[in-house]
Amino acid sequence: MFGAKKTALITGIAGQDGGYLAEFLIRKGYKVHGLVRWDSYMDPADGLKRLEALGLTDAALTLHQGDVTDAQAVTALIKAIKPDEIYNLAALSHVAVSFKTPAVTMEINTKGTLAILEAIRILDMEKSVRMYQASSSEMFGSAPAPQDENTPFQPCSPYGVAKLAAYWLVKTYRDAYGIHASNGILFNHESPARGEDFVTRKITKAVAAIEGGSREVLTLGNLESMRDWGHARDYVEGMWLMLRQEKADDYVLATGQAHSVREFVERAFAQIGTTVVWSGQGVEETGRDKRTGRLLVSIDPALFRPKEVNHLLGNARKAQDALNWLPKYYFDDLVADMVNADRALLWREAGGDSVWKMTG
Repeated sequence: MFGAKKTALITGIAGQDGGYLAEFLIRKGYKVHGLVRWDSYMDPADGLKRLEALGLTDAALTLHQGDVTDAQAVTALIKAIKPDEIYNLAALSHVAVSFKTPAVTMEINTKGTLAILEAIRILDMEKSVRMYQASSSEMFGSAPAPQDENTPFQPCSPYGVAKLAAYWLVKTYRDAYGIHASNGILFNHESPARGEDFVTRKITKAVAAIEGGSREVLTLGNLESMRDWGHARDYVEGMWLMLRQEKADDYVLATGQAHSVREFVERAFAQIGTTVVWSGQGVEETGRDKRTGRLLVSIDPALFRPKEVNHLLGNARKAQDALNWLPKYYFDDLVADMVNADRALLWREAGGDSVWKMTG
C-alpha cells in the first residue's frame, strides 16, 4: 500500500488547511482529490482562490462538489476514488458563527465525520485506508492551561461540542472496527490564507490598510483571550505524520506558547513601525498611535462570545516524541508573515501605486 503512489481525499480542500495540505501532498507525489461544498461560497471562484494562490491547478488535483453530510454521496465518492488516505477538514469552523447556527454546526462537524467513518466501514476499507480527523483545541474550552491529550474536555461553544462528538466517533470506530483513524487536536493555526472573518487576519488586513492610508479603526472584542498560535504550514505536516504511524492515535499540535489578542495587535502594528498605547478599561478601552495619537483600535461588545474561552495553551510533547514534529514558525514569525502578506496584497491591488509603498 505504501510503496506505490498514494491517493488522498481532502474534504474542505478550499479552506486554509486544505490548500496547504494539498500543496504538501502534491509535492510528496500524491494524487489529490478535494471535496468542495457546493454552496460554501456565493461565487464558486472565491472558494478556489487559496488553491490558485498556491499554484494548484486543475492538472495538479481533482475537485469534486459535494457535502460531507450526504452519506450516500460520500460513500459513492470514496468508492470511486479508493483513497489511501482521507483528511477530513470540512467543518463550520468559526466559533462565533456556531452560536448563531448550532444545528448546522452539529450537522457538518459531527454528522459529516460519521458519514466518512461509515463509508469506510460499509465499503470494507478498514485495512486499506487511513483517516485524519481535524479535531480542535476548542474542545478543551475552559479546562486549565496547559492542555494535552489527557486534559479533560470542557467545550464552551457549539463548535467545540460538535468537534468533541466527532472526536469520540473517531475513537469509537477505531476501537470497534480497527479503522486507522487519528484525531489531530490542533491549537490555533493561522497563515496569510486565513479567512478575513478570523481575528488574526482581521488584524493583519487592517494594519496593512491603515499603513496604506485607510482611515479605518480596527474593532475587536476580548483583547485578553490567550491563544497558542502556530502556522498552518507546520500543522498540515503534522497531519501527514500522524498517518505515517503504524497505529492510529490522537495528538495535540501546538507551539507551547500563548499570547493574547492584545499582543497580536501590538506585534502586528510593530511590523509597520507603529507603537500602540492603550487607555481606558473594558469596552471603553482604546488603542492609539503613540506618535500621532490617532485612534487605531476600539472595542465592540457585540464581538464578545456568549461564553469566552480565555486561555488555550498546548503541550505537544507526545507529537514531538512520537512524530518527531516541531513547529518551524513561532508567534513573531507568524505575525510577520501575515502582515507582510497583506501589505503585499494591498500593494498589488493598488497596482504598485507610488502613493503607497511598503516600508519593510
